[in-house]
Amino acid sequence: MNSFGTLFRVNIFGESHGACVGITVDGCPAGLTLEQADFVIDMERRKGGKQKGTTPRQEDDMPVFKSGLFNDITTGAPITMLFENNNTRSGDYEKQRAVPRPGHADFTAHHKYGGFEDYRGGGHFSGRLTAALVGAGVIAKKLLKHIEVKAHIVSIGGNTDVEKGIQKAIENKDSVGGVVECVVTGLPIGLGEHFFDSVESLISHAVFAIPAIRGIEFGTGFAAASMFGVEHNDAIIDATGKTKTNHAGGVVGGFTNGNDLVFRIAVKPTSSTPKDQTTWNWETNEQEIFSVKGRHDLCIALRVPVVLEAVTALVLADLLLLEQKIPRVIKN
Repeated sequence: MNSFGTLFRVNIFGESHGACVGITVDGCPAGLTLEQADFVIDMERRKGGKQKGTTPRQEDDMPVFKSGLFNDITTGAPITMLFENNNTRSGDYEKQRAVPRPGHADFTAHHKYGGFEDYRGGGHFSGRLTAALVGAGVIAKKLLKHIEVKAHIVSIGGNTDVEKGIQKAIENKDSVGGVVECVVTGLPIGLGEHFFDSVESLISHAVFAIPAIRGIEFGTGFAAASMFGVEHNDAIIDATGKTKTNHAGGVVGGFTNGNDLVFRIAVKPTSSTPKDQTTWNWETNEQEIFSVKGRHDLCIALRVPVVLEAVTALVLADLLLLEQKIPRVIKN
């Protein structure tokens, strides 16, 4: 449910309008230097409000460490980080309690938890919890050392020009989605397992924990379905496993093959849109028209790249620990 990983294991908690969101990272080796300054760049990248099309809600989003650090060095014990919620407007959600927002977890969570769920801002099902994922990703990235994980926006609203894609949402007074690509360089050959713990399986598992993700493809992806075999196969050109092309996206048989790991994800339009929508009012037992008020992203995809890097780094750190490529004690 709320935990992921084998040796490098995370447990996420909190609600969008609760006191905080947070994460516990278990299995991080001892001896890793970890300071608040390490988190600044990635936490700033995740924030909204600084780019057109994102929510004006602003939080400091600097981690408060509760365990696992001593003198800014990891101890080998579980690391618990809190990210406080100080800029909430819960009243925006009180008046729409009876009308679940289409595309959100409002309706399904209400039924699963008997109406006891925290509905403010999406509660535990909110994108707000990606702050905690990014925090854990910062730690994972430090463990990866010479392996680089970078994600970037490919298109917004079907347009490779990001500004035009956002303008499309603004002009239509609606939300739009996007495509984000992640590239990992410097991976060794042989990470992953066949079948259920293939690299693609594990990354896909982690990726779909990010709210609003609707699809994933590795390498050539769905385009491979219309290619000939000889066209899609990547010719091996030297003893390091380097290939002439990278249609496989750096994974063959479930294992990394030494080439760049390349995959893309589809991010749906933000469900909260100012456009009128039809939903079911469970107090009146009738359909009704409503629009979502409050502070929301017109395009959540703009904030996804750093989150995608984080969950990818979590998977890779776990795989490297399993292969004993990362020592259990870091020597600085």
